[in-house]
Amino acid sequence: MTKVEEAPKEQTSESIVEEIRAWLGDNWDPELTVAEWWERMGLAGWSAPTLPTNAYGRGLSRTDGMLVSREIASFGALGPPGGLGLLLAAPTIATHGTQEQIDLYVRGIVTGQQGWCQLFSEPGAGSDLAGLTTRATKDGDEWVINGQKVWTSLGQFADLGMLLARTEPEVPKHQGITWMVLDMRQPAVDVRPLREMSGNAMFNEVFISDAHVPNSAVIGDVNNGWAVANTTLAFERSGLGAGGGGAGFSAMPGTVAGQLTRKAGEFVGPRGETGGELAAVLQPMGPSALVALARKTGKDKDPVVRQGLAKLHTLGEVARFNTERMKAARAIGRDIPGMGNIAKLMMSDIMRLSRDLGMSIAGAQGTLHAYAPDQRAPLDGLPNSGLVSAISGLALHAQAPPIYGGTDQIQRNIIGERVLGLPKEPNNDRTARFSELPKNG
Repeated sequence: MTKVEEAPKEQTSESIVEEIRAWLGDNWDPELTVAEWWERMGLAGWSAPTLPTNAYGRGLSRTDGMLVSREIASFGALGPPGGLGLLLAAPTIATHGTQEQIDLYVRGIVTGQQGWCQLFSEPGAGSDLAGLTTRATKDGDEWVINGQKVWTSLGQFADLGMLLARTEPEVPKHQGITWMVLDMRQPAVDVRPLREMSGNAMFNEVFISDAHVPNSAVIGDVNNGWAVANTTLAFERSGLGAGGGGAGFSAMPGTVAGQLTRKAGEFVGPRGETGGELAAVLQPMGPSALVALARKTGKDKDPVVRQGLAKLHTLGEVARFNTERMKAARAIGRDIPGMGNIAKLMMSDIMRLSRDLGMSIAGAQGTLHAYAPDQRAPLDGLPNSGLVSAISGLALHAQAPPIYGGTDQIQRNIIGERVLGLPKEPNNDRTARFSELPKNG
C-alpha cells in the first residue's frame, strides 16, 4: 500500500469520529514498535488527515483533523509523529512538490521514518528572512551549500531539513531564493545545540560547509523559494497559533532520536497522555491545570487570580471560535485574511498570560527550577511539585513563542500591510539586486 484510498467526499464530524474509533479498535496494539504503529497509522491516512488524499491524508478540514487527534488521545493510543515534518514540511511538499517528491518525503513523515527541522533563520536574516545569505551553487545535477543557520528547532534530532538558500544574488532578494531538502546527516552539516535559560536545548545553530543537495530535492522551481517559504510560514503560524493544535510531540520521529524500535505503549500514559519535557514547554498552561493548582493553594479566592483565569478561558474560546469561523468560510470557498497571523498573536498573548498567572498562583515556589535532570530530586518533595515545575519551565520559555515562527511585530506588519492595506515603509529591496543591497554588519 502506498497511499490511503480516497475518503468519502461528504463526511460529518460524527461519521469521522465513528470511523477513527473503529479503526483504532481494530489496529491499536501497544506491543507494536513505534515504527510499526506509525506506518500503520500513516498509510491509513490518520497521521495527517488534513493532507490531501494523494499525500497520505484524508482531505479533512483543520477542525476535523483536531477532532481526530483528540479521539486518538482519548482512546489511549500513541499519537502521530510529532515535530516540524508533520507541521510544516508535509503540507508544504504536498502543495508545491511533485507526486514523486510527495511519495519520497511525505510518506517518510507520516510514518515517522524521518525527523525534520527548519533551516530558515540566519544570524543576519531573522525578521528580514529574505535577506538570507546561505549560498547554493549549481554543480551538475546537484547544489553545493555553504552558510549558517540559527534557531533551528530540534536540529540535533533531524534526518532532513527544510533549507532556504540563495541561488541567484543578481536579482531582487525575494526572487533569488530556493526551497530545498537538505540531508542533515552528511558530514558537511555541523549542528550545535544552544542551551536556553530554561535548561533545555531545543534550538540549535547549524554550520553548512560544502554540503550537497541533489536537484531532485528542490521543492517548487529554482528561484521560486520565497513563494514556497510563504506556504511553510503560513502553516507555521496557523499551526503554532491559538486554536491551531500546536506542534506537540508524542514520540520523536526519525532515525536520530532512536525511539522507532521501542514499543508504542511506552509513550502512552494514563488516559492517552503523551509527550514529555518538550511537549510541556511548547504548549501554554491550560486553564484547568491552573484552576486545580489555585484550589490547592487557596488562590482560587483571590479576585485577581479569578479574573486572570476567566480571561485565559475567554482567549482560548475566542481562538476556538476563530478556528470554527475559518472552517465555515473555507466550506463555502472563502477565506478570512490574516487569521493565521491573528492566531499567532493570540498564542503569544495566551502564553504570556499563562506565565504571569501561573507564577502568581505558584508564589515563591515558582522561582525554583531544575535546570538539569540531577537538580530535580530536591524539588520532588515540595507541595504540588509537578504542576509548579511545569509553571516555572513555562515562565522561562514564554519569551520564545512571541519571537519564533515570526515575531509579534512581523505579524502586525503583515496584518497592517496585507489585510488592512496600510502603506509599507519605503525601500527598494523589491527592485534592486540582492548583491547591491547593504548587508547587516
